[in-house]
Amino acid sequence: MTCELILGGARSGKSRHAEQRAHDSGLPVTVIATAEAGDEEMAARIRRHQLDRPPHFHTVEAPVRLAETLKQEAAPGRCIIVDCLTLWLSNLLMEADTLVSAHSADTLPLFSRERDALLATLPELPGTIVLVANEVGLGLVPEHPLGRLFRDEAGRLNQAVAERSQRVVFVAAGLPLVLKGG
Repeated sequence: MTCELILGGARSGKSRHAEQRAHDSGLPVTVIATAEAGDEEMAARIRRHQLDRPPHFHTVEAPVRLAETLKQEAAPGRCIIVDCLTLWLSNLLMEADTLVSAHSADTLPLFSRERDALLATLPELPGTIVLVANEVGLGLVPEHPLGRLFRDEAGRLNQAVAERSQRVVFVAAGLPLVLKGG
């Protein structure tokens, strides 16, 4: 298995870079999309991503059960793009909205179960896996506890995935900077 993590800010070009890496692999490509169209603005963003993708890329939606979907889709001779881990994390942390005292993600059963499953599954997957995630730790400290929880868990998730990846790239202004691997 080859695993690559592509990090960047909003509109940095990270998804485009992931798609180019997948295209250049010469393998059949499946995109695992984690976004949910909760409102019209998000629906428009999803449509934009769909239109930007090459038509031969197969898309599967997995807003929550990412490890399970990766196990079903990953195969030797196939490239999987997960776009993106940050939206997946957001979907999982939505359970924190109902927990007034969610100061730690470890108190969130869905999040803990799915995060642990993903981290355990990644090293076992066949094929090529390209994971896209936002780098959210470069800005201001969020005002609200849920925002701080999100920022902290995104940073922890990115670190854990980077540790399990052979290659890590940071994209800014459409330009890739290799942080790990060749």
